[in-house]
Order: sequence, then structure tokens, then C-alpha cells
Amino acid sequence: MKDLLKTNCFDVPEVMIVVGSCLKAMQPKAYEELEKISSDIYEVCLEKDHLNMVVTKMIGMVARKGIKKLVFATVDKSPHCVQLHYIVKELENAMDLSDIEIVNYVAVDNKLVEIPLEVIGLSKNLAKLKDKIEK
Repeated sequence: MKDLLKTNCFDVPEVMIVVGSCLKAMQPKAYEELEKISSDIYEVCLEKDHLNMVVTKMIGMVARKGIKKLVFATVDKSPHCVQLHYIVKELENAMDLSDIEIVNYVAVDNKLVEIPLEVIGLSKNLAKLKDKIEK
């Protein structure tokens, strides 16, 4: 794994995977599934680094127009790691992502579970989420 925040913005692959740094140790088989997608895996710990630093770094990387697919993967249930999935919306606010395929996963029982962007959006809006589960 490469440290996302120590990577040069010009050194971007076509398929980039960004993971919570604990994923490999906590869910090794799920991590192996990611390695089948791409060997360009970048780690970040949002318990250590602030989300805004990661967003700014990602904007610089995506702006170089080399990324065709962007994958975010974290362990499930982490209040810190969940923020990694919110980066997509921040990137969309800064630039056009229509040419980039974006996939989000959480690792559960050493398996990757794809999470739709709608679910990620709801997780940031507790009032709407409450209304949805009360129906």
C-alpha cells in the first residue's frame, strides 16, 4: 500500500483504490479482492488525518485527468472510516466526475459489500434516514 498523503499528485493510475489503513489487517481476504481490481492501493487513516486534507489531496490527483475508476473501501462500522466514502460528494462539488467510475465498498466478514451512493448520502442525513426507517 502507498500512503495517499505522501503520493505525488502527478503519479496517478487509471484505477485507484483508496482504503482505510486498517483494512488489510482487519479484513485480509477482502483486501485481496481489492488487489484483484488494481495493485494501486492507497491508504489513509481518518482517525489520524483530517478529512479536509484527504479531500484536497484527492482533488489534486483527480484533476490530472488520469483516473478512470476510483474505488473507496473501508471496514464497516468505523465512525472514522465512514468519512472516506463522503469524499466522493466533496469531489463532485469541486469538479466533474462524470468520466470516472466510482465504487464504494465496506468489508464485512472478509467480503466486500458494494455500497450505493444513495446509502452513503443517507448516512450523512440522519433526519431523512430516520424518516425512511419509520415508514
